[in-house]
Amino acid sequence: MLSDSFLKLVQIMDDLREKCPWDMKQTIQTLRPLTIEETYELTDAITAEDWQGIKEELGDIMLHLLFYSKIGAEQGKFTLEEVLEGISKKLIHRHPHIYGDVTVQNEDDVKRNWEQLKLKEGKGKKSVLGGVPASLPAMIKATRIQEKAKQVGFEWDNKEDVWKKVEEEIGELHEAIAEDDKEHIEEEFGDVLFSLINYARFLKIDAEGVLEKTNVKFINRFKSMEEMATEHGKNLADMTLAEMDELWNEVKKSRKL
Repeated sequence: MLSDSFLKLVQIMDDLREKCPWDMKQTIQTLRPLTIEETYELTDAITAEDWQGIKEELGDIMLHLLFYSKIGAEQGKFTLEEVLEGISKKLIHRHPHIYGDVTVQNEDDVKRNWEQLKLKEGKGKKSVLGGVPASLPAMIKATRIQEKAKQVGFEWDNKEDVWKKVEEEIGELHEAIAEDDKEHIEEEFGDVLFSLINYARFLKIDAEGVLEKTNVKFINRFKSMEEMATEHGKNLADMTLAEMDELWNEVKKSRKL
């Protein structure tokens, strides 16, 4: 049973904390980088659609969640039961269309209600953007900022207008490059990226996810280039750009990476 498996893991966590020299020494600060690493391992498995890997990484993250709860209880800050009750209460409150009498038409209504309720719950937070974690990777942060701004109506009407904004920002980047003003170039380049991420959102594309897929594709193709060069008795560093470009095109055609 699910409850038995969960309680078994809770007991194992208790045992490790009481008996294992390594587990006994851990704090929320020493666990933090390890949790980040585990989270990225999960995202790698998700990107690869590696279901066995996803299952294993979910288990690792579950252990970390119990670890933080255990330390929280030891410090007298909160208990595991309070963590579980807290998230259950939050989910019920933020889904009034399920547990109340609110009517929604689509997922946008759900998101809008969620953000408005979250803002009302906020402890001293006066901005809808106050809940965006400062430590989020920049591309994910940009997406979350845009999504949250949308919930209060600060949003373009259609993707055509968004693309016009992209073109406008690219034009401003070209102007900054012509001025040869590095600080201005950096500012405008950032604006171009932000507007492209916004356009991706309108296309219902996960900008972070598709960029990572492109990273993986490039890595695979580049490694294949290196292998192909070796097969020809050559080294990429000794080849001209034209020769490498020819290899690149050959890899694209023959290996379909």
